[in-house]
Amino acid sequence: MQNFTLMILAAGFGTRMQNLTANRPKPLLKINNTTLLTNTIDFFEKLGCNKFIINTHYLHKNLKNYLNIKHSNKNIILIHEPEILDTGGAVKNSLQYFDSKNFLVTNSDIFWNETNIKDIVDFVKGIDKLEKYRLLLSSQKNTEGIERINGDFVIDNFTVRKWIKNDPIFFYSGLQILNPKIFENILSNKFSMNIIWNKLILEKKLKAKIMKSKLYHVGDIKSFNNIIS
Repeated sequence: MQNFTLMILAAGFGTRMQNLTANRPKPLLKINNTTLLTNTIDFFEKLGCNKFIINTHYLHKNLKNYLNIKHSNKNIILIHEPEILDTGGAVKNSLQYFDSKNFLVTNSDIFWNETNIKDIVDFVKGIDKLEKYRLLLSSQKNTEGIERINGDFVIDNFTVRKWIKNDPIFFYSGLQILNPKIFENILSNKFSMNIIWNKLILEKKLKAKIMKSKLYHVGDIKSFNNIIS
């Protein structure tokens, strides 16, 4: 595969993990003898990622020390946010490192495995050819760790729109392709990715692919315990 850049969103407080994140940031929680963060780095490096951007806030020194010990040989740019910027603000704050090219963004609470490889290869294929905005979606039956009865998005006439009642239920996997241009004219520094998605949906520019493999989302302590059991 061609090389690409990945941003890992790792600044959150992980409050739904309860006592597990009292002294440890969520990306450093262990599953199958590896951390969520290392799982993500190793998985995407095998698929062609040659630059990682990681934003931090909560217990940021823990993350910095861990990366210095575990991944010092990798091309990782660590960005500390003194004030948490939310998902959209975090990406905008990192735009200088994406070289005006399309890039991937992922949440740090997905546990990737070999069954996901084909889905991600298909998702990333041709990432640099055109200005792209794409979400990876997972069906309700293929998703572990999300128990909501409301979906996030659906594909309608080849573009994405927000889920409404009676639509088939698909969840956002936490992985997306973005281009820096979409952040132009956004003056706020702290905002949700929903601002970007709403703009793209209005312009009919947001696309999506649906995973065929199972998605393991570590959203709270229950889903964490289910995966490690």
